[in-house]
Amino acid sequence: MTNTATHPVAGLAAKVGAMLFLLWSILHIWVGYEGIHQYLTQGTSGLWNLVIGGSQVPRSAFQHTQDATTAFAQGQLLLNFCIDVGGYGVLGLVVAWLIWTQASWLGYFLGLAIIGIADMTFLLAMVTSGVIAFSLESISGPVIWFLAILITPFGLPMLKQR
Repeated sequence: MTNTATHPVAGLAAKVGAMLFLLWSILHIWVGYEGIHQYLTQGTSGLWNLVIGGSQVPRSAFQHTQDATTAFAQGQLLLNFCIDVGGYGVLGLVVAWLIWTQASWLGYFLGLAIIGIADMTFLLAMVTSGVIAFSLESISGPVIWFLAILITPFGLPMLKQR
């Protein structure tokens, strides 16, 4: 028995959106990789230096703990954060694939909601609060996400009315 059902074809705007989600994913997978790298080479201080540097938490004023137990707990939490960011990057790959290959509204809504929650929380809790520096690197993810969610629907098929 063969499957004769075909998926709708993604239009140009959806493909541009999928490429933006792909770029977003690569940036976030890099954070996971770099977090593991810092953990293995520099320990907790390397992880802290990866995620601080904003106006309220400049690297020059940050005091690393001298207590081994506290440093261990902080290191594990920061490693978890970095790996979670990388995991969102993997989700972004799935979103990009669903949009590109299946013109999937489900993929789009996953990108809109789940990735949106992750990116907007990061932007509000970490960047605008001054923990992480407001820079091209720190806002590129949310900007790419915003462009992806803005452009993608114009290349997806119409939602079916039931």
